[in-house]
Amino acid sequence: MKMVINMDNQLVIRNIKDFEPKHTFECGQCFRWNRQLDDSYTGAVRGHVFNISKENGSIIVKSDMPDPEEILLDYLDLQTDYSTIKGELSKDPIMSKAIDYGYGIRILKQEHWECLASFIISANNRIPMIMRSVENIARDFGKPIEFNGSTYFSFPPPEVIVDVNEDRLTLCGVGFRCKYIKHAARMVASGEVDLNALENMDSGSARGELMKIPGVGPKIADCVLLYSYGKSDVFPTDVWIKRVIEVLYFGREAKLPEIQEFARRKFGSLAGAAQQYLFYYARENKIGSPERK
Repeated sequence: MKMVINMDNQLVIRNIKDFEPKHTFECGQCFRWNRQLDDSYTGAVRGHVFNISKENGSIIVKSDMPDPEEILLDYLDLQTDYSTIKGELSKDPIMSKAIDYGYGIRILKQEHWECLASFIISANNRIPMIMRSVENIARDFGKPIEFNGSTYFSFPPPEVIVDVNEDRLTLCGVGFRCKYIKHAARMVASGEVDLNALENMDSGSARGELMKIPGVGPKIADCVLLYSYGKSDVFPTDVWIKRVIEVLYFGREAKLPEIQEFARRKFGSLAGAAQQYLFYYARENKIGSPERK
């Protein structure tokens, strides 16, 4: 049973299992968290700044807001029983190794628009460059947030990006993705794509809505559905994860539809969690494709 205590200007969430900040914030699902010298992580979430560490089984949270409990319980997916998820997936010996390595991964519930924009930026990109571009956009067009003597920035809403000159947006390091970010912002701001409506759609229908946006293919759409909507039956598949499945399971080359069908049959409603454990395990151990760090 979790126990939440507000004390000494910080939030302490006790008795938390299956969460390690490094695993969760460095597994490739998010781009706004930075590791500090004391091994804590600081990031901007939903217009606020949080510093998160883990000590003796408890999550220690410092923030610019007085009571961050409601946001963090949802954002960190602390209501989900990951022990059960891991127990089910670990029946497969390959998954068991991956889970042992990334045992502290939790799938975050990120803000819809920021997640969409971030994964548009992720196309054919490396994680440090994605993080830099996302941070540049927040710094140049977001609102400042003061925390612990430093200034952080919220990610700007689509209505702001619509009015940003493309040359200025390109200077943030997004390259050819600039036109896709602008187009996505216009479609979301106008209501042509209603991101909130995707909450109540099945994964297939929600994927179809996201793919109306130029530059959003199945992989980017599935990333958004998993990392923002918690639709755990999706299995984001790019060249990297394709190669991981080929090496760990097939022992041969396979086409993307075959990988998707395998994941659907093998992992079912837990496919999203399986993808995260496999991705982190393979990337950190250089299994499959060249490392994308």
